[in-house]
Amino acid sequence: MLTAELINNTIPRLQPADSIAKALQLINDYRITHLPVVAEEKYLGLISEDDLLDVEEEEKGTIQGMEQHFIRAAVKENEHFLNAVNFSNLHESTVVPILNDENEFIGVITVPDLLKALGDFSGASEIGGLIVMEMERSQFALSEISRIVESNDAHVLHLNTTTDAVTGMLTVTLHLNKKEIAAIVASFERYEYDVLYYFGDEKFENEIHNNYRHLMNYLDI
Repeated sequence: MLTAELINNTIPRLQPADSIAKALQLINDYRITHLPVVAEEKYLGLISEDDLLDVEEEEKGTIQGMEQHFIRAAVKENEHFLNAVNFSNLHESTVVPILNDENEFIGVITVPDLLKALGDFSGASEIGGLIVMEMERSQFALSEISRIVESNDAHVLHLNTTTDAVTGMLTVTLHLNKKEIAAIVASFERYEYDVLYYFGDEKFENEIHNNYRHLMNYLDI
């Protein structure tokens, strides 16, 4: 998904001649952390609520006088939306400015829109089980992981990896197309994978309860 598909046109833009008081009011009204500053469709930068609030009362004037605080960075309309996610994290901003190929401002993406896109991208709405494992980088082999899952009549819907900055260990999250994953977990543990935790229906536990009930019924006969 490209950033152009997520542009939100309801967020206002500031002009250099706008007052700081107006900027703070808009930030409060729209519950955002930053606002874009635009002059004749040219993107000048983002201004943050924190920088606006830091201005001394007697020095309050227009946005143009705060140019040194502008965040000049932006994201292009033809980039993948994950670049917008990275921008939001890097600048701790709830809006991401989007420019066209001519570097003209065309709108922003808001964090709620990014979260929805991330949910769709990660398959959060799809029904299935989750398995989270920790391993050395050298142990990570996508082909073997897929083989273990598929040997249990399941498929990997999504796979995500993160690296611990301190230990260098790899955390691998698997989203599977079935919720009964006890057998898959057992297979990974049999191959000496370190399963941290998992979420899904416990078919084995259900079978134990069913067998116990059948046994009790048999003993009552």
